[in-house]
Amino acid sequence: MLAFPDGHPAGRFLVVGARGDDDLSPLDVNATRIQQGYFPDHQALAARGYHVSVAIDGDFDGALVVLPRSKQQARARIADAAARLVPGAPLWIDGQKTDGVDSILKELRRLADIDEVHSKAHGKIFRVTLPVENGLPPEWRSRPSEVAPGFVTRPGVFSADGIDPGSALLAQHLPDRLPTRVVDLGAGWGWLAAQALARPGLEIIHLVEADHAALQSARDNISDPRAQFHWADARDFTLPEPVNGVIMNPPFHEGRQPEPKLGAAFIATAARLLTGAGRLWMVSNRHLPYENVLAGHFAKVTEIGGDSRYKIIEATGAGRQAGNRGGRP
Repeated sequence: MLAFPDGHPAGRFLVVGARGDDDLSPLDVNATRIQQGYFPDHQALAARGYHVSVAIDGDFDGALVVLPRSKQQARARIADAAARLVPGAPLWIDGQKTDGVDSILKELRRLADIDEVHSKAHGKIFRVTLPVENGLPPEWRSRPSEVAPGFVTRPGVFSADGIDPGSALLAQHLPDRLPTRVVDLGAGWGWLAAQALARPGLEIIHLVEADHAALQSARDNISDPRAQFHWADARDFTLPEPVNGVIMNPPFHEGRQPEPKLGAAFIATAARLLTGAGRLWMVSNRHLPYENVLAGHFAKVTEIGGDSRYKIIEATGAGRQAGNRGGRP
């Protein structure tokens, strides 16, 4: 990722947004602190011996920001790192062309001194020295923004600009009365869980979300004591006792790459969490071939609604022999 001419930079070094498998070998593990709020990457980096946290305090003698896909989140990461640097400390920016590194470089050229610009396979890395008297525009800083009445999001979370249409369609197809114990896998900023809480029958809902910023938004959005929040990877999430309902709008991308195995893993988790009589309600893009995966975990799989873009699926009989499938083949 990053090669310093004299090895690890002197003093304390901050890395914002490093992924779990990033090559950080030029950095001294003991002098480096990593800010990472995505649970799988957080766990992977911690397992490699790095000091990782969702928020970092203190001053640093240098920093590296790994750019995400979201431009608003990229600006927030840069501003967050810059605010923790001692005056005159270098800030390195590392990003892919597909993640908008050229656009960020162009913006920063107007705000700061840029040097050490290096192109690499599909991206760039460059060094920024910010003027002490100006810094970065205040609007770059991360802050919650209201996207629907009573709901806030943060930069970079899924569907940060408004209610996801797939989740909205799923909410329309939930039964009038829900089971008593429900899990929302991949709960995001909590909109779908809030719709579930508005229905009778529900006694507890577990919101499971790997993105800490999204989960913090969900905490802001839901004050109902029946809601419990879990910062966790839905693919290996467990509970002491089974539940009788799961709702989910599973992701199917890792970065920019389609990855249907993510949705398949969510389905496996749902089956594992449910009682035999429990029910799963999920929404997915119509082109995703989840029916065979569902049939491997549930006795009955039925498409109960949808449109040209999405399909709403109900599945029952978790852990039973598949073969009594309903709905579409």
